Amino acid sequence: MVWSPSFQSRVRADGVREYRVGHELVDEFLEFASGRARPSTVRAYAHDLSVFFGVIRKEPNDVTPKDVLRFVTAQRQPRKGAENVVRISDGGSGMSASTIKRRLAAVSSLYGYLVIRGDAGVLTNPVPRGLPTRRNRHRGQTGAPLVRGVRRLPRILNPDEVEALMAALRTDRDRAMAQAMLLGGLRRGEVLGLRLEDLRLGEWRVFIADGKGGHQRLVPISPTFFATVADYMNKERPPDAPTDRLFVSLKGPRRG
Repeated sequence: MVWSPSFQSRVRADGVREYRVGHELVDEFLEFASGRARPSTVRAYAHDLSVFFGVIRKEPNDVTPKDVLRFVTAQRQPRKGAENVVRISDGGSGMSASTIKRRLAAVSSLYGYLVIRGDAGVLTNPVPRGLPTRRNRHRGQTGAPLVRGVRRLPRILNPDEVEALMAALRTDRDRAMAQAMLLGGLRRGEVLGLRLEDLRLGEWRVFIADGKGGHQRLVPISPTFFATVADYMNKERPPDAPTDRLFVSLKGPRRG
């Protein structure tokens, strides 16, 4: 019987969040990774592996390079029900190259772990390092990348585009979140992770406690951001919100 992966997230008795997909070998890899990688990385591993095995639908020790190549091809296909949707950045459909590369990295990490274990029936990593080319066959050089990504420079918004963006936002909360990214260069996850005590009002700075890679830093931000936050705190944020997170949901059953 083919197993069916199911992404699961739960909090253990000791307060640590763990991720599972429903297969003993994969779950043991996620448990091993949780001691070496950040929680966001483990969560991404669990999600990407559930996607991979949802497409391949094989036992981990039965996966071959042919299956990996089939997965790459499947990821490039338009998603069901969204055949006429394309990316604005490159006009393509299906998953972006960066997403496919990230998912392949998760699969490769799993099989690297299984090979090292030596008791899972996996002798080699089925994820190819690249595609062979005529040049590398004759000269012993590395082949072409399995998935070729494109590194693009960020596009800078002009003042009119910034004003149009701010005008389109309906709440002070959304405006403050956008300003944190526009005026302070914060990442999306850093904005969502801000707590009330992270605001350094007298210094016009915010403290990033859990940035990318686990790094901490102080970021100067324009007083405009703090003025918008003040309006949000006075008018929108529930005074009895049971969390110290700065930005909370403002409607629905998850209000606060």
